[in-house]
Amino acid sequence: MQTWTVRPIGFVRSPFTETHQVPRGLGAKHDEEGVLEILPEFEPGLRDIESFSHLFVLWLFDRSEGFSLEGTPPCDTKSHGVFATRSPRRPNPIALTVVRLLRHENNRLHVRGVDMLDGTPILDIKPYLSSIPESELKRGWLAQAEARRAKENTK
Repeated sequence: MQTWTVRPIGFVRSPFTETHQVPRGLGAKHDEEGVLEILPEFEPGLRDIESFSHLFVLWLFDRSEGFSLEGTPPCDTKSHGVFATRSPRRPNPIALTVVRLLRHENNRLHVRGVDMLDGTPILDIKPYLSSIPESELKRGWLAQAEARRAKENTK
């Protein structure tokens, strides 16, 4: 099997220092602001990024150990495959977050929507683009878990 070597292009500056501080589960709001601090040698790659409202951030679950192919997320009572969840316990501990770009200052991107710990390595950044109409998107088991929770709350 082929392997690759990746290296960080920068690091996240976040208000979260421990995993339990990061909002998660049904209804979690990711409104916290942070900074994507890009290493100086990669700063030229940020040219024209300010013309996008949202960014995909690929980052590393650098504090996660081991992996499980199935698990029960905090927002459900049923087990699901790891690839159908956002669990940090993955065969390749790679994460993806969409953030709102607030402003670009030199090698720093000020963003809203961080769900990473302070000091988290950033692997890549891409502009958020989607041609999929919202009416065609499905939320999978998460929609079912939300419906179960809503039903329980009306009892």
